[in-house]
Amino acid sequence: MAKLTFDRNAKGVREVLGMKYETMDFDGPWLDAFGRPERRGVWIIWGNSGTGKTTFALQLCKYLCRFGKVAYDSLEEGACLTMQNAFRREGMMEVNKRFLLIDNENMEELSVRLKRQKSPDIMVIDSFQYTGMNYRQYIEFKERHRRKLLIFISHADGKLPNGRAAKSLMYDASLKIYVEGFRAFSKGRFIGPTGHYDIVPEKARTYWGEE
Repeated sequence: MAKLTFDRNAKGVREVLGMKYETMDFDGPWLDAFGRPERRGVWIIWGNSGTGKTTFALQLCKYLCRFGKVAYDSLEEGACLTMQNAFRREGMMEVNKRFLLIDNENMEELSVRLKRQKSPDIMVIDSFQYTGMNYRQYIEFKERHRRKLLIFISHADGKLPNGRAAKSLMYDASLKIYVEGFRAFSKGRFIGPTGHYDIVPEKARTYWGEE
């Protein structure tokens, strides 16, 4: 009888259950909202203007500095006064040596940066709409940087990301974070006990009628 053979991409149940993945050991309100997500892959954050999205992105960046070097490519605002004020408000000086603001670097330049030695472990791109990428180009970019954590910030159309490519990215992302009323909701594969994080707690409680 011929021996049963498996190709290298096929894995048995025991092999799948025995696989190890690097995760981030979140704690406190971050654990409550998002559990312990993987260190690599793609996340997406979206929400309408004035909901606390930028504040949340900076709070997240500051927290993620515990797990690696973080860079924020500000394609939409760049280095400007409003960004400077946001940095001061969120105390970003505390992570000065582990956080880098990149001023309006296009995706080709960013790809080169991410291939360098000692490049950022975590790359935040704000916003997806300003990258000019379609979904195919996004997949190619993701595949080139599989060892990184890529976090895209997106405009919203109602309760979904704005545009066909952004919606497709949302379905592909492992962690999907929707921001509304100063509260960030986990919509992806990693969800903690509460499933949400309050960006500005007093404003969130007022917005959601919890005062």
